[in-house]
Amino acid sequence: MVGTQLLHQLFKHDQYDHVISVGRRELTMKHKKLVQLKVDFEQLEKVDVEAQFTKKDLGGLNQPLIKILREKTYVMHAFCSLGTTIKDAGSKENFHKIDHDFVIEFARWVHQLGATKFLYVSAIGADASSSIFYNKVKGQVEEDLKLIPFEYLGIFQPSILLGHRRENRIGEDAGKVVMKAITALGLYKKYKPIYDHQVAKAMIYHAVKANEIPIEVISSREMIELNK
Repeated sequence: MVGTQLLHQLFKHDQYDHVISVGRRELTMKHKKLVQLKVDFEQLEKVDVEAQFTKKDLGGLNQPLIKILREKTYVMHAFCSLGTTIKDAGSKENFHKIDHDFVIEFARWVHQLGATKFLYVSAIGADASSSIFYNKVKGQVEEDLKLIPFEYLGIFQPSILLGHRRENRIGEDAGKVVMKAITALGLYKKYKPIYDHQVAKAMIYHAVKANEIPIEVISSREMIELNK
């Protein structure tokens, strides 16, 4: 959800000349700024970015991007919205591999490529010492990301996400209805549901601004306030 919104907003932003999507599957969308990299996250270190772009560049459209990658004359920001559910992953072990291992490997990989800023979609309640498995894994990711020396690390902790999903999550949909009702009464405001485009907007805002501190944790409430 957030990844799709990020792409659309990055396409429109005048500070980004190229948008490289890195994912497990090809996207159906097309845009003059967009270049896609379909990767196996278990073998990310073997990906030769320049070679892949050159191989797919039949009309020479990627030459400006290939040139700046070769000459390392670029500023790169990395955005990460990678995640799954235990149900989709099939087990806690697979969930940990996707939500933790793949995220950390991606962060290390883009840091080696020269990314100066890393902006990550975590979750409200993330806590490495939590007794709740989901929150614990998200918290572990946050702590491990802090060990990678980016110039800036932005950790975004949205509450329940509103927006359009390709798949239907019945339990999550019920939770949205309940939380909307509760927050409408003024209770538990920090858990107010947030739209995917609001998270994306907040991530880009923190990416392009001058960051005064190297690591920030941005709450769901702060993201909502930023969108007013």
